[in-house]
Amino acid sequence: MATKTLLVLRHAKSSWHTPDLDIRRPLAERGVSDARASGAVLAGYDLDVVLCSSATRAQQTWENAVAGGAACADVRYTEAIYHAWTDELLDEVRELPEDASTALLIGHQPTLSDLVLTLAKPSALTQAVAERFPTSALAVLTYRGGWRTLAAGKAELQRYEIPRG
Repeated sequence: MATKTLLVLRHAKSSWHTPDLDIRRPLAERGVSDARASGAVLAGYDLDVVLCSSATRAQQTWENAVAGGAACADVRYTEAIYHAWTDELLDEVRELPEDASTALLIGHQPTLSDLVLTLAKPSALTQAVAERFPTSALAVLTYRGGWRTLAAGKAELQRYEIPRG
């Protein structure tokens, strides 16, 4: 049975000084540096696929993560992540190709931390996620099985950190 790794990254700090609609808000200056710091962490993973919210701040988080060292040939931007509830995000993950062993999901709060807490068995790390999941927070979950069978309480939260630039 194959081990799957799901990395869950909250978009970096966005700017509130913009007339743009919420979905079009860009990253703030701090967000750019934090996203690059996230990229340095992500560089340690062989990403097979990236599922990224179509929101500008999420897309710019990925672009700056790449500048920081992250890499993936299969990047999928989808509006489905922007307003998704936890079950809808889980459905997106369950649709990942089974030959992908490592996937990155870039999205928004409060859904991301809820997804992590739903999937992971309770631990000291899940307690930390429950307390706060700020911008640029990164959670790394592992699971033995196929994406289609990923379910509540079946994953292990291996890593939780908040990269800062």
